[in-house]
Amino acid sequence: MKGRFCTILLALLMATMSMTSTTIAEDSGRQMDDVDCSGYTFEDLFEYDNAVFMFQILDDWASSDLYANSWVNETRASVVRDNLDGLFEGFPGGNNSWISTDERDAVREIGAKCIADMYTRIGIREGIPHRGGVDWNDVEFVEEGIGLEEVDLIPTGHPEQRSCAGRYALASTDCEEVPTSATNNLEISMFVKDDQTHNTRFNKLPNSGESDFTVAMNVTNITSATMMFTFPYVEGMRMANWTILDDGVEDLSSGSIEEIFLPDGSVRVSVDISYDKADWPMIRNIFFDMTTSPPETNDVPQWTGNEPVDDTIIPMLKDGSEVAAISAEVMADWATDNDAWGLDCQFAEAGWSSRMNSAGELLVTPGSSESGTATCAIVDPYGETNNLTHTWRFGQPATFSATPGEYSDVVTINSEPTLLVQNLAVSLAATQLSGNGPTSDINLGSSASSDTVSLSGLSPGAFMIHIMASSPGMLDWEVTIDLSLEKTNTPAVISVDNNLDGSQATWSSDKFSFSLSGTVIDPDGGEVTMSATMCGETTTSFSQTGINWDVSLSIAKCVADGMTQYDVTLSAEDSVGAITTYDVSVPDPYAAVDNTPVNVENTNEESGLPAPGMITSILVILGAAIILRKD
Repeated sequence: MKGRFCTILLALLMATMSMTSTTIAEDSGRQMDDVDCSGYTFEDLFEYDNAVFMFQILDDWASSDLYANSWVNETRASVVRDNLDGLFEGFPGGNNSWISTDERDAVREIGAKCIADMYTRIGIREGIPHRGGVDWNDVEFVEEGIGLEEVDLIPTGHPEQRSCAGRYALASTDCEEVPTSATNNLEISMFVKDDQTHNTRFNKLPNSGESDFTVAMNVTNITSATMMFTFPYVEGMRMANWTILDDGVEDLSSGSIEEIFLPDGSVRVSVDISYDKADWPMIRNIFFDMTTSPPETNDVPQWTGNEPVDDTIIPMLKDGSEVAAISAEVMADWATDNDAWGLDCQFAEAGWSSRMNSAGELLVTPGSSESGTATCAIVDPYGETNNLTHTWRFGQPATFSATPGEYSDVVTINSEPTLLVQNLAVSLAATQLSGNGPTSDINLGSSASSDTVSLSGLSPGAFMIHIMASSPGMLDWEVTIDLSLEKTNTPAVISVDNNLDGSQATWSSDKFSFSLSGTVIDPDGGEVTMSATMCGETTTSFSQTGINWDVSLSIAKCVADGMTQYDVTLSAEDSVGAITTYDVSVPDPYAAVDNTPVNVENTNEESGLPAPGMITSILVILGAAIILRKD
């Protein structure tokens, strides 16, 4: 029932704006600033099958980042579309069992404003553990930080998709709509806008997490969700206890709460929860208590024997900035602990330092020396350290350079050893987001080397150099470097097939249209879009299979304009917008017929039939008349 009330409320709100984003409605004069969704939650608007909520408290302990993504499948997707369409009752095209892109865009207009009034349903309280009945430090939304997106609310390619431009008053020129009965799955997500730092906030915790506090969340009506609460690093922070209460009575069967220690020492609490709609209006709350008090027992982290031996070279890019020297994947099996573990490395050389991040990478900031020697121990979140340490040497085995600029087929990469190792087996490849080009393998000793790297398979535009290197006594090195390189674009190449008689067009039997065929190739390997323009009309109705294409062109417009020479311009646009054109001139199929006047009087005396030239002329006129009639 509450969801229905919210739908009615938003219907009233939406009545304050037109489909063209006008902020004042003709019938009410209300402003978009009147939007008020207070007292409601996300679940009151959308019924989803599953959702993920990622709530991260930022370092100031006063602002936070809430990411939410919900999946709506099949029948529920249809219900969501129908509910949104119902918001527009009274508007042209509204509440008519069709959901349009205009309606979607209008919802986006007020979405952040509406959500800013809603409950986050998250509260924080300092002090001893609490289970309700106190004044909570409630988290609230920040409107200017809210980003919203949906996927496939208007599913592309739906068999019943149609244009609504001109169908309804105020509809935009590119308006498209589908029936609300569409069961295509959709997603709805909320995140922090690109130009903002947070989308939620609360009153700053005076203790900044350094002493006990409790987190609470009302999870009533959350049918199925995973929630992740991530806190800034505070030494020794851990979860002390948790519970789930249904109308104040403990019920742990409806979910689970797990503590996850991240490699940088910060803590994440994972909550899996569900709610049966049949239990409404039962109130379900979760609580978990955080503390910095040490646990009664704690295991010492242990090396596994898979870690590098002493004096191993740890390769890294040394450009003066903090870089990831060892990935989480590489060091995953070096040690074990009942909670978590990380590396604590102390360098002998001045200016060198390291730290673990939450992704499990060891980040190293280099000093001025060519390499740095570090003594590394393993430590758990409570500061428990294994006495066994390892000494490793960090540095860059080789440097790589190239002349910045544009290249078409190959680029020369200069490699110079730093003599950190004696011999280095190196693989070089040009790389983009879509993948790598062919690999060039070199053996780098004590001398520099200049080698060509193929750009085959790369798209036009910027690319980087992917490097993989190995050497005895060194961890394998994999790094991607930016040398300010670009691949030039090569426009597509068009060819048109010739018939046996040398002509390029194949006429239909009724001579109302002709077809052209040929090949089109993008030397860069990208997709090519073709179009054809004739007599002022353009078509993109090409049939393309691999490099082959064909198109059929009607001469109706040409005949209507009095043209008998059919000049076609073929255009091929590649993936970066470069256009190649090819001109084809197709003569009138009747131009080869001998239309020389004959003695009609003599012909009529002999046969009583029109002369052949007259028949041809009549057929041409009739054909043109039929075409004009069809047009």
